Amino acid sequence: MSIDKTSATPDEHVVENPEAAQAAVTAVDPRLLVREQGLKGYITEFKRKMKSGDLGSIPVVIGLIIIWAIFASLNSNFLTAGNLSDISVAMVGTGMIAVGIVFVLLLGEIDLSVGSVSGVAGAAFAVLNVTHGMNEWLAFVLAILTGTAAGAIHGFVFARIGVPAFAVTLAGLLFWNGFMLQILGSNGTINLDSEGVVAKLTSYYFTDVAAAYALAVAVTAVYFLTSYLGNRRREAAGVPSAPLSETIARTVLLAILSFAVAILYNQYKGLPLAVVIFVAVLLLTDFVLRRTSYGRKIFALGGSVEASRRAGINVEMVRISVFAISGTFAAIGGLFIASKIASANQGAGAGDLLMNAIAAAVIGGTSLFGGRGRTWNALLGVLVIVSIQYGLALQGIASPVQYMITGGVLLATVVIDAVTRKTQKTAGRA
Repeated sequence: MSIDKTSATPDEHVVENPEAAQAAVTAVDPRLLVREQGLKGYITEFKRKMKSGDLGSIPVVIGLIIIWAIFASLNSNFLTAGNLSDISVAMVGTGMIAVGIVFVLLLGEIDLSVGSVSGVAGAAFAVLNVTHGMNEWLAFVLAILTGTAAGAIHGFVFARIGVPAFAVTLAGLLFWNGFMLQILGSNGTINLDSEGVVAKLTSYYFTDVAAAYALAVAVTAVYFLTSYLGNRRREAAGVPSAPLSETIARTVLLAILSFAVAILYNQYKGLPLAVVIFVAVLLLTDFVLRRTSYGRKIFALGGSVEASRRAGINVEMVRISVFAISGTFAAIGGLFIASKIASANQGAGAGDLLMNAIAAAVIGGTSLFGGRGRTWNALLGVLVIVSIQYGLALQGIASPVQYMITGGVLLATVVIDAVTRKTQKTAGRA
């Protein structure tokens, strides 16, 4: 028996498999089921994520709590307002460099030049401002642009010529270190004005107690508005969204944490300018990565370069721009480091700075395999590293032991990352 399809009206459809059609109609997004089940649903979802290797920032948060608990038990001064405030200021220089490293790691690449580029930026500012008397703000901007230019050169050689990023940035590490030594001259050290722009990056504190509380309110409000408006847009588009109760609960937790930090700062010198700038940078870069088409292109390249190219993404330009961003943040970090010691010297950018910056990004949760991470990972990672350094310093433990412990933490993090990736592949989520 044949079916005359030409006789069917436009509103009539021939259903060959009614059971499959019914299943398609009744299918529901599992995220909606989780939210409908309330607390039980979230617990079930959490267990599922743990089994599938979707750990997020949980390991580093737990590790940070353990580190603080150990050092607090060994020395009562570790968790004092003064020590924690000093840790938060000291971490900004390396943290800024780590933010740039996050961008590069999202591509699945590496930038070994950031330490030397940070040294060049500090030296460039000192030479332009102190030696040649250039206006501070102009010298400040030009110093940052040196990092942007250096990163763009690395990106161009990598993206257009095809030289591996490892080789390009390794050459950059040597070249920019030599360039820094050359412009500093035979003296090797240039002291900065203690009341100047760069010096105040790490020495200035907002002593009014209202400043810290205002920042806590601002961070909490921005988070709530961003989450609330984002959920409204999802609802309007018919996409699963978090209920208002969840958004409020998360906002309350963030408010408690923010005001606790504000109280801590007000017990010491006040709110550090360095921390305000760092938080602003993290908010801006997180927005760029998560809320813009450019950020989605970076994640896409980290997932598959060939798929991104076929999707019409300009792979070369994205790669060049990412390395330029890395160089820019390396320069900014270098200026914060110069501010901390109030000088530019031949040792800038050397030592363990490069390894700490890369370790901070990886320890914080950014994957070495590309395609997974956030700039907030830089904050968590550098907080772990600097906490270890300050805790061991309070115990009078020498630098070699600090290096070994930091290396052990980094290795553990990379192992977790590798195991997590394998688990996700097994669960079909990678």
